[in-house]
Amino acid sequence: MSDDAAPDLSLITRQQRQILTDLGAIRDDLSVLMAIAMRQEATLMASLTEVRAIRSQRAPLVDRVRALVTHEG
Repeated sequence: MSDDAAPDLSLITRQQRQILTDLGAIRDDLSVLMAIAMRQEATLMASLTEVRAIRSQRAPLVDRVRALVTHEG
């Protein structure tokens, strides 16, 4: 009976090692995907900040144009 148990344990050991290897690869892939997502989020936030800055910069010009249009009409 012990002769039959040895190959089964060997198979289980190989499968477990393969599972651990696969989990390590998945963990690495997840780290890369998280880094990509964080970079995209940072880019989006920077773009939003730029749009807000441009809007603030243009606000006085819009107010002047609005005042001119109101005085002409």
